[in-house]
Amino acid sequence: MYSAYPQEHARPPARPRRRWARRLLAVAVVLLLILAIMLVAADRVAVAYAERAVADQIDQQIAAQQIEASTAEVSIGGFPFLTQVAAGRYRSVSIVLRDVSAAVDGNSVRLPVLDVDARDVRAPLDVLRTGQGEVTAASVAGTATVAYDTVVQLIGQPGLQLSEQDGRLGVTAPVEILGQRITLTGTAELETADGEVLLRFDDLDAEELPGNEAARAFVNAYAQQISIAVPLPTLPFDLDLQEVRAEPAGLVISATARDVPLNTLG
Repeated sequence: MYSAYPQEHARPPARPRRRWARRLLAVAVVLLLILAIMLVAADRVAVAYAERAVADQIDQQIAAQQIEASTAEVSIGGFPFLTQVAAGRYRSVSIVLRDVSAAVDGNSVRLPVLDVDARDVRAPLDVLRTGQGEVTAASVAGTATVAYDTVVQLIGQPGLQLSEQDGRLGVTAPVEILGQRITLTGTAELETADGEVLLRFDDLDAEELPGNEAARAFVNAYAQQISIAVPLPTLPFDLDLQEVRAEPAGLVISATARDVPLNTLG
């Protein structure tokens, strides 16, 4: 019995070693967190730099086309960003142009907003740094809004108003028929062709419309008069007009393109 005690007291204590191991683990975790924060911060700084570089090139091309617009808003998606920089390829680039205005056939056409979503963008680091070379996208989808006041100005009929009604383009127009002042209402069919938006009003009516052929003939003639083709400015990024729909803010057009340069607007 007596000989066992010295052997027990000879065992090395385990607690100090465990405490030291826990301290090392805690220090390692803190260092990893600091490193992760630094990498994220560097990633975000690089994103901001690239977004400014792309926006500057787009602004220069917009000005060269004599198109007025606010400063381009560019947002580059995907994380981590630095790996995309190294590869020179970016998953997505979002571009917003506001208050776009250009002269078309002597008329000023205003687009309050032009949203562009570019996918699979190729932008080598040297191009972003120097501004020399092309930034290209495999596919581009864009939407633009034509303000209703612009369309009303092109139609040129006093008192006429346009608005969205249950997803369709609605019209309200005060007219005088056979000495009687009435208000015509109706909707339009919308189509796209050759870079223009076609408005066709063929369903105008009024509760107080006189029930005779002369009154109906006047309404039909007026409907043809306000049915026009709305010219659009040449859209940047080689966007090809696809469809149009009526929304509360105006006529919203959709356009697409493939394999286009983002910093050479054509």
